Order: sequence, then C-alpha cells, then structure tokens
Amino acid sequence: MTDWLDDRQQQAWRTYLHARWDLDAALARDLALHSSLSMQDFEVLVLLTDVPDGSLRITELARSLRWERSRLSHHLKRMVGRGLIAREECGEDGRGAYAVVTAEGRAAIEQAAPSHVDAVRAMVVDVLTEDELDQLGAISAKIEAAVDSFAGD
Repeated sequence: MTDWLDDRQQQAWRTYLHARWDLDAALARDLALHSSLSMQDFEVLVLLTDVPDGSLRITELARSLRWERSRLSHHLKRMVGRGLIAREECGEDGRGAYAVVTAEGRAAIEQAAPSHVDAVRAMVVDVLTEDELDQLGAISAKIEAAVDSFAGD
C-alpha cells in the first residue's frame, strides 16, 4: 500500500518542482537571449572546457551529463555541424571516440558564461544566505545519492 505524502510533504515537493522547472526555463531563456547556445550545448561545453585538453571520451561525457548515449550522439552531431565541437576516433581501442571542443566552441562558451553566471547569481546564489547555500549543496547531494541508489534497484 502506498504511503501518500501528507500536506507538508506535498507542499515541499511541489514547491521544489515548480522552483526547479522555473529555474531551468529561466536559465535556458537567458542563455538563448545572450548567446547562440542551448542549455544542452552549454552543459557539454562546460564539461569539455573543464579538462585541460578540451576532450572527453563520449562515454564519459554521457555519464557525466546523465544522458543516454543515443541522445548525446544526436546532440553532438548537431554541435559538430555548428562547429562547436569535433569528434575524434579513439586510437587506444578503435571503438570509442572523443568529443573535442573547437576554437569556435570555446569562444561561444566564453561569450555565454558571464551572463549565465550573472543569472545563476541573481536567481540562486544572491538570494540565499551562506548557510542556506551550504544547506542547498548538502540537500542536493543527499537527493542525488538517493536517486543514484534508487536507480540501482
């Protein structure tokens, strides 16, 4: 038998959902307004520019993004077509491939990042106290661990 959420739990859950949806939509709108990147492009480019050589194996990129490999493959094709990344075959095993940020991709994220950071600050960082920011990090980590555990069932 299902143990339904009580009023307090339901309120907290719905408030969280609405905040998450609204934040995701607002960040995507802001990114589109200030750059030619989608939120998905931005996420891929962040991961690629966070590593010194600007390249990651596609399987690692999919794992880090928590995307299905087929979804990532389709998205990377579009990014290759726009010149944001290149795809390079993996010399070590011949089966894998790397996604590599191009100069154009690096320029696109460098142009988009300042406005994105401003939006994140305005909607999250600056509206929370230091303690609340620490709590947000701790709560998010707990939720992520629970999701990972649940998904492993």
